[in-house]
Amino acid sequence: KMDDDDDIPQLSSHTLAALQEFYLEQQQREGMKTSQGFNQYSIGSIEEDWQLSQFWYSDETASCLAKEAVLAAGKGGRIACVSAPSVYQKLKEQDGGDFSVCILEYDRRFSVYGEEFIFYDYNHPLDLPENLLPHSFDIVIADPPYLSEECLQKTAETVKYLTKEKVLLCTGAVMEEQAAKHLGVKMCKFIPKHSRNLANEFRCYVNYASGLD
Repeated sequence: KMDDDDDIPQLSSHTLAALQEFYLEQQQREGMKTSQGFNQYSIGSIEEDWQLSQFWYSDETASCLAKEAVLAAGKGGRIACVSAPSVYQKLKEQDGGDFSVCILEYDRRFSVYGEEFIFYDYNHPLDLPENLLPHSFDIVIADPPYLSEECLQKTAETVKYLTKEKVLLCTGAVMEEQAAKHLGVKMCKFIPKHSRNLANEFRCYVNYASGLD
């Protein structure tokens, strides 16, 4: 009779050690999160996924944009974040703020945010739930996932549908003309930074008198 253990693939001791190290690191990371009073909304609770062309803003930039959004939305304002999850996460950290916020995002990991998460694919810009009424947001913050006119144009359709008027767009400096053409926005002095340096220069664009100059 064959020994039952024979058909269980054996991992080399090297692989085993590497695996154990990996799990240990993961446990430490998780442990760190809980010991720091880990907040499910904090940046990094969902890691950026480069395959989805996600690049999180630096903490400072996300805070600055969140602050601007709250001011622009006004008391009891409604804010929509289109493909801008790190701003959404910063807004959620501001407990008891007098505003409400929605996140429109392709990455379904954000469905942990419940009702506020709306699955969004820029290829279908107006494929939105019926309860998202036209022109029902005081400000829309958008960061199209790709630096292409097609992506900007389609995202712009969504933005124009959602906003009462105010738009805060973050995209590459190379998109300045297209941004003006599709959304009527102008470049601000404020320069958004990402948590990892991107090759493309990024800028913010608005169509109202903002605090970003």
